[in-house]
Amino acid sequence: MALRCDLIIRDATIFDGTGGPRRRGDVGVSGDRIVGVGDLGGASADREVIAGGRALAPGFIDAHTHDDRAVMCGPDCMTCKISQGVTTVVVGNCGVSLAPARFKRLPPPPLDLIGEEGWWRFDSFGDYAHELKKRGSEVNTYALVGHQTMRVEAMDGDVMRVAKDSEIEHMRLRVKNSLAEGASGFSTGLYYPPNMHATTEEVIAVAEPLRAFGGIYVTHMRDEADRVLASIEETAKIGKRVGVPVWISHHKCSLPDNYGRSVQTLPLIEAFNQTQDVFFDMYPYPAGSTVLMPDRLRDDVKVMITWSVPHPEMAGKYLSDIARGWNTDIRQAAQRLLPAGQVTWQMDEEDVRRIMAHPMSVIGSDGIPHDAHPHPRLWGTFPRVLGLYARQLRLFSLETAIHKMTGRTANLFGMIDRGEIREGAYADLVLFDADTVIDKATFEEPKQVSAGIEEVWANGVPTYVAGKGATGEKPGRLVTRNRV
Repeated sequence: MALRCDLIIRDATIFDGTGGPRRRGDVGVSGDRIVGVGDLGGASADREVIAGGRALAPGFIDAHTHDDRAVMCGPDCMTCKISQGVTTVVVGNCGVSLAPARFKRLPPPPLDLIGEEGWWRFDSFGDYAHELKKRGSEVNTYALVGHQTMRVEAMDGDVMRVAKDSEIEHMRLRVKNSLAEGASGFSTGLYYPPNMHATTEEVIAVAEPLRAFGGIYVTHMRDEADRVLASIEETAKIGKRVGVPVWISHHKCSLPDNYGRSVQTLPLIEAFNQTQDVFFDMYPYPAGSTVLMPDRLRDDVKVMITWSVPHPEMAGKYLSDIARGWNTDIRQAAQRLLPAGQVTWQMDEEDVRRIMAHPMSVIGSDGIPHDAHPHPRLWGTFPRVLGLYARQLRLFSLETAIHKMTGRTANLFGMIDRGEIREGAYADLVLFDADTVIDKATFEEPKQVSAGIEEVWANGVPTYVAGKGATGEKPGRLVTRNRV
């Protein structure tokens, strides 16, 4: 009997997500799974898409996001991702997650990056997972639970100290219960005030339940600047003691004093990876973005304001220009802007390229979806890798670029049957023009849809179509590590 599908994409240039060579062929989909790959000339479908040689890849997996709330807010929040070809996002990074914690008042920065008052209502990860399922989402969600969130709750906001044993036990039980309810791992943000007073031993104790559940430890390390090597060593130590894989978030060498030090950090990560699993993601820009912290500003590092509660009109303006207009210095200007967010030009492009080209790297946007004037990575990360770094600069092949966004990411995070085009895999797919795909988002105009992304499917359902935008469909699911 001839194969009958819901969808067949014909005459595509297939990049299967493994890093293997591209090939011409058809892909058939029934329900949420791929049911045929190759010559499907004898098969029929309810809908056929003629690709005409355009590229077909697994849907891109954003390895590092702060989309905890955005995944439940519909196309107004998620068009920035689906328009890039993203079908799965990893949330709960940098120790910041919406669950498990219930706050009556807005928690301190950087927790305010993801949740306004009213959103801090998930007393368990199960509550968060239930609401995610009820609301639906355009993308699949793979969730971590954050140390900063749990620390603020367990210590009743008194976080500028070492945690007591009873508080550590409270957090440990939070992690254990969250993993049982579908969370995939535990994250820290040891760079930030709510987390920086946590000792290595505290992190190890809180992370202990990961071992039994096969979870993963993900970290915004304690220092990405002068003490970056020591921070990598601390990260590896935590993974070794807990007995789980560790993931270094948005790996970089920060501030001018450390430009070029990726020649030291990458071999160190490689060395640790000989005896334990150490992974990392990165984003394709020489500027980062987070909450505004006046005490960490430097005169030789350019800063743009992304949002400000008392001065919303300053979003998109450079801090030095604001300070000049107020006849003050940048630190005093920053104090007047708080609470606020920033883009910081803190990296060297050569380091960015060296880290991106490393065979161990995968791609994450680290986009902050609720900023008034966001970093352009929120809208442009994946087409930028494809168009600028693969096609124009030839930093690596298109096959390699796609592998870093799909199959490698899925494999390291333990996302079963995702990240590849093969029979039996979930039908997370993106059709794009390899000759024209490119990011359009800039630091001055960051909310710009990328060029060249034609259509996107999650679990076999179209979520985005070029020229039309989001379809309104919400086929996304909670994805749990090493579980189908």
